[in-house]
Amino acid sequence: MNIVWIGAGNVATQFALACRDVGHTTLQVYSRTLQSAEMLADSLDCDATDDVAAVRSDADVYVFAVKDSALEDVIDNFSPRVSEGLCMHTSGSMSMDVFRGKVSRFGVCYPMQTFSKKRNVDFRCIPLFVEASDECVMNELRVFAESISCRVYELTTERRKIMHLAAVFACNFVNHCYALSAELLAEAGIDFDVMLPLIDETASKVHAMSPLSAQTGPAVRYDKNILDFQSKNLSGIKREIYELMSESIYRAASNKQFK
Repeated sequence: MNIVWIGAGNVATQFALACRDVGHTTLQVYSRTLQSAEMLADSLDCDATDDVAAVRSDADVYVFAVKDSALEDVIDNFSPRVSEGLCMHTSGSMSMDVFRGKVSRFGVCYPMQTFSKKRNVDFRCIPLFVEASDECVMNELRVFAESISCRVYELTTERRKIMHLAAVFACNFVNHCYALSAELLAEAGIDFDVMLPLIDETASKVHAMSPLSAQTGPAVRYDKNILDFQSKNLSGIKREIYELMSESIYRAASNKQFK
């Protein structure tokens, strides 16, 4: 398929490279800043633009990979030029209906993964959650998605929003805990590298066990002496996070015991 990318951020970059690797052709990359568009376009050997009026109107697919707060305005600006193509966005939280009444064929292709521009990922293993305006578009969207990933699932907007929320807990919040851990270690003059085997094993365990069963530590045991000592050695928002997380862990463990 011939594709135009609307956006050149983390998601667009890795998604576009994956499409290139399976034989799709990118005709053009648009970004609000020409430098960002050119960086991605150079990797894809295609044109770059920061001018809406210059966006090509002959693509098979237009992928809108922009931040949620800008998506509706971007679609409004582009819909007169892209109305003949299959339009899709990549958001986990935005409704498919942001396209309704603006273009004729539309859908969603949400890749549930954390992306960075300079860290390549294997899209064959990444779940793609798709939704489409009608059955014909769904068939076309599935062909596109299945050319990129072995894990393609149809999911409604409401269920996709829940999926995205769950991903925030599993990824963004967990990564922030890594950052807090790194700060504590840095204050003590300890390299964060010492945590990597622990992090790897924690992530590996949930491939074989439920997260609830895999939980360990002082909160699950309600070891009050350690909980009080550690809490007193923190201040501000770190203490609040520690105490709320510990309470949540203990409650989850207690509920498990009584089931």
